[in-house]
Amino acid sequence: MELNYCPVCGAKVTYRAHPTEPPTAYCECCGDWRFPLFSAAVTAAVWNRAHSSLLLIWQYGEKAPVFPAGYVNKGETAEEAVRRELREELGITVEELRPVCSRYYVPSETLMLHFAAETTETEATPNEEVEAWRWLAISEADRLITGGLARELLDDTLAWEQNR
Repeated sequence: MELNYCPVCGAKVTYRAHPTEPPTAYCECCGDWRFPLFSAAVTAAVWNRAHSSLLLIWQYGEKAPVFPAGYVNKGETAEEAVRRELREELGITVEELRPVCSRYYVPSETLMLHFAAETTETEATPNEEVEAWRWLAISEADRLITGGLARELLDDTLAWEQNR
């Protein structure tokens, strides 16, 4: 998101050449550089203990499944956010958690931090955000997720899984 006003004092910013960055917002009033603001969110590839199935969800009337996801709250680490989101959205607890990759999602200007999570739980208790959920074999997930960010994250997850 391009800054037009300083988030500290509210004055209009100008874009200037920065010594180490591309043209960057500068606040004349504060006398300081203002760097881009964006959201951070987490997603999780939730594996069963055998790493043979992934828990995927359907939301917002979409036909293809996606990974559970949510925004990182102020003061919260990404790892805490993953555990909270999985507890809130699906009622599951995570035993193992490892970072996989990050992707910048342009439509919502959000840095997505993707994790691999492992649980021994086989049942979920979804909240109102989740229309449906299923444990899917990798081949089925591969067939159902055909594009977009979910496809990129699935590809990254499977590559990570092969190298772990």
